[in-house]
Amino acid sequence: MNTTDVLFFEHEGQDGCIVAQAHLNVPTTLNALTLDAVEAMTPKMLEWAKRDEVVAVTVTGEGDKALCAGGDIQALYHAAKENLAAGRTVNDYPQRFFAAEYRLDYIMHCFPKPLLTLGHGIVMGGGYGLFSASKFRMLTERSRLAFPEITIGLFPDAGGTVVMRKLAPKMAALLTLTGSQVNATDALALGIGTHVLGHDARSEFLSGLTQLAWQSGAPKVNSEELGRFLAQQAYTGEMPASDVGAVNVDSIDLSNLTACVDSILALQGTSKWMDRGVANLQSGCPITAGIIFKQLSLGPMLDLAECFMTELAVANNCLSRPDFAEGVRALLIDKDLSPQWTVAQIADLPDSLVDEHFVGYWAAEDNPHPLADLPTFP
Repeated sequence: MNTTDVLFFEHEGQDGCIVAQAHLNVPTTLNALTLDAVEAMTPKMLEWAKRDEVVAVTVTGEGDKALCAGGDIQALYHAAKENLAAGRTVNDYPQRFFAAEYRLDYIMHCFPKPLLTLGHGIVMGGGYGLFSASKFRMLTERSRLAFPEITIGLFPDAGGTVVMRKLAPKMAALLTLTGSQVNATDALALGIGTHVLGHDARSEFLSGLTQLAWQSGAPKVNSEELGRFLAQQAYTGEMPASDVGAVNVDSIDLSNLTACVDSILALQGTSKWMDRGVANLQSGCPITAGIIFKQLSLGPMLDLAECFMTELAVANNCLSRPDFAEGVRALLIDKDLSPQWTVAQIADLPDSLVDEHFVGYWAAEDNPHPLADLPTFP
């Protein structure tokens, strides 16, 4: 496949070793993740996993503003509109996109070699999925991470379930129900990121990777070598003040969805950061809130593959129903910021409607799951 949405490089290191790089290359859309990019990255990742001389892989983004601001929302929106107008699936772009995206995310989670993603600037949605799938998750002092899907009627996907279960449940609820952006200080403290690099030191850092004492076919040794290098490159400048630290997360009530939402809304006035999150929740999609709350309890019971298989059902259901198209219209198309959700408020949300989102279209047709053949690595 020929696409300029993602570029691939193989940087020569010592003794014939190669540090590979996948570079998202659509800076005009903050490197939005397209189907073309995903379909190009997947076979390349599988190829690099097999080649002994490829000792590490890096994922980066073009420009100064973002690793990746999310999936290609515009393409998903237009496909959803076509399908809603026809009353059936006439454009299968969403089905193909999510299946391909989640396959790539799964491969990255399981990657058998050191995998590093440089999350400079904005890292959201599908970009968060790529970032969280990497063992070495590099931040810079300018990083801003979020799952903002409650504002558009989607949900924290692309491995959002995995991210949520690695956080304390109350913190996971706070960040996903409000769509709040997390800065580098908080991302590091919460374990979302693993290291911080100076924003302006990125080029020098990437060049330095080729100088390490890599060993062909020795992923454990190479992972240790990379870890030492990252520790040496740690950013020592001024970091942003914590946003999360000022919030009484312990006050969040996880007994049920209504109690959880009410306890988060009660945090209004804590800080400007918290107030922005409360505003997102107040105007956000009630069905998304229900999906997130179910994710919180379901996630710890699923293995990695099951997380992505479950998310695929939810994603397709979100795109086949009106809320996603309405959320994107209100936020990004007409920009009136007044979405008319199919369920007006959380108090009106039936559990059965949330549960329906977790049943894939393939189940009704008695077809195999699109992710039933996820690859395995030795």
